[in-house]
Amino acid sequence: MLMTYITAGFAVGLLVGMTGVGGGSLMTPLLTLLFGVSPTVAVGTDLAFASITKSAGTITHRFNGTVDWAIVRRLCLGALPAALIATLILSRYGALDAAIGQVIRYSIAGSVLLTVVALLFRRRMIAWIHAHPERQLQGRALSTATIVAGAVLGTLVTVSSIGAGAIGATLLVLLYPKLTPAQVAGTDIAYAVPLTAIAAAGHWWLGSIDWTLLVTLLIGSLPGITLGSMLARKVPERFLRALLAMTLTGVAVKLIY
Repeated sequence: MLMTYITAGFAVGLLVGMTGVGGGSLMTPLLTLLFGVSPTVAVGTDLAFASITKSAGTITHRFNGTVDWAIVRRLCLGALPAALIATLILSRYGALDAAIGQVIRYSIAGSVLLTVVALLFRRRMIAWIHAHPERQLQGRALSTATIVAGAVLGTLVTVSSIGAGAIGATLLVLLYPKLTPAQVAGTDIAYAVPLTAIAAAGHWWLGSIDWTLLVTLLIGSLPGITLGSMLARKVPERFLRALLAMTLTGVAVKLIY
């Protein structure tokens, strides 16, 4: 079983390295559906997993100067309080309770479907934004929208561990279309570090992190991410995103039914 977890970590890491998305949206359903891990423990373990891997990515982006820290602060203003509130709600109603586990299972499915929408329609949404510059938010309205987006993402991530990747990056592109792809990736990863860390700490408090599982996943994922990053330029991005979207759609359907 140990090697199975390591292989799963490697496979997810490989996809994340090649596409930039899919960490939570693949890992959490994989743990739930394939390995029979309870939804709450799957979410908690994946959040701890994400906080560690994204910390390494943030360091790289910081040295490359591809993090917009002003945007990170606005996102965190919404995301971090939302993560704390969501954790307290889970605590109040019993995070390890079977009924809450079912709610989390449906939340995972919904977040996966949102990720699919972000993957499939991101280019069209970006094209629309560039074609209608007068619709772009400015000043206080933009700051407020960023904080609200952070709150939505903070809630999604805490409950389902999904949302910080593809959904977060898509919202960044829509709100800040002048950011370069590298800045979008760097900013998206940077704000996700404190968010996933706080959410993971909350799940640790709730007792919903499997530390042995976490270590075995990391053993597989770190070389997987490295290899995937090396292969990223050799495999067509459109093909990878279509494959990922199809896989995630199947996962969401399986989670619901």
